[in-house]
Amino acid sequence: MGTGAGRRLVVEADGGSRGNPGPAGYGALVRDAETGQVLAERHGFLGVATNNVAEYSGLLAGVQAALTVDPEASLEVRMDSRLVVEQMRGAWKTKHEDMRRLGDQVRSLVDVDRVTWTWVPRAQNSDADRLANQAMDAGGPEPVADAARGGAHSVAGAPDAAQGTGAGPDPAVRPRVSGAAARFDDARPVTVVLVRHGQTTMTVSRGYSGSSEPGPPLDETGQGQARAAAALVERVGRDLWGDIPYPSELVASPMVRTQQTAGVIAGRLGLPVRTDAGFQEADFGAWQGLAPEEIEARWPGMLEKWHTSADLRPPGGESIEDVGRRLGTALDGLLTAGTDRTVVVVSHAVAIRACLGLTMGAQPSSWSRLRVAPASVSIVRLYPDGRHEVAVAGAPSEGWGTRA
Repeated sequence: MGTGAGRRLVVEADGGSRGNPGPAGYGALVRDAETGQVLAERHGFLGVATNNVAEYSGLLAGVQAALTVDPEASLEVRMDSRLVVEQMRGAWKTKHEDMRRLGDQVRSLVDVDRVTWTWVPRAQNSDADRLANQAMDAGGPEPVADAARGGAHSVAGAPDAAQGTGAGPDPAVRPRVSGAAARFDDARPVTVVLVRHGQTTMTVSRGYSGSSEPGPPLDETGQGQARAAAALVERVGRDLWGDIPYPSELVASPMVRTQQTAGVIAGRLGLPVRTDAGFQEADFGAWQGLAPEEIEARWPGMLEKWHTSADLRPPGGESIEDVGRRLGTALDGLLTAGTDRTVVVVSHAVAIRACLGLTMGAQPSSWSRLRVAPASVSIVRLYPDGRHEVAVAGAPSEGWGTRA
């Protein structure tokens, strides 16, 4: 984040818990440092949490909001929690796991050494306190006003892993809904929303476009598909899948088409895009850019075996099993980073098939039976005990691909 003579933003953040731990909420707002104008507001209900976790949640929400206003602005953070201010300065150690995780998430967004950290008396933080109390009074997430975007905006859930607290979420806030996989404990998963990129020229030509090249950009149809997928993803944790937290992290493969699709989704969610090569497409080796008929003509019978035997590698490329091992490691990384949160991952057809197949415990030789159309949305939920589940995504919008 830039810290030069450019724009300066002030983040005011707070959080509270009625019971400590008890019903908790956070509030945050972003002001223009010169005019004092409020540019964005965020607030959300956390379920059962401590005061400190709620305060860190407000900090994270405020920083995320500031990035949506101006990702190049310098920041001053003002809070009435001396604990959070001194820990983020590095003057005090952070021992509590949830607080440390939330602090690390802030550090992943901004260089905290270049942020001005200011402790203020509670009376000077009344607007953020008001938003936090509004969230606790409501007992659940509500739409937030974002002046920078000209009206109501729907980033309403708790930020990032803030929903995961030592006391656990309030079951009344996100109950298990009808159709959910049967469990007999209160374990919470990490939810992964898998989005395939929109259409490209290679999609239309049926060419094998793998990870060895950046690949083509979205075409006009693909751009529309990405917008439709983004609109659907934005509903997760709001009016779709009410037991799933609102998305708090956005990850994309490094390919051009996935980065473009993720950029459209980022605009709807107000989240930065993190690139992870673990979610890139299969490396097709010598088959790169070729249509199925061309591959069959040069390597008779190999393409079918690649899809159905799973252990065959194209010349210089990856087998289905290779892709599965890579994607398994990437999914394990999301699970290890924390549960009770939702991560959106923008990826590719073969990679998403691997994610679905691994989650279901299906043999790699059967993964090619899963249809993953352009801009389709699939959901997997990963539990620490390995009893994972696949959720059925919502109905597609106009011009949007379906998934068998």
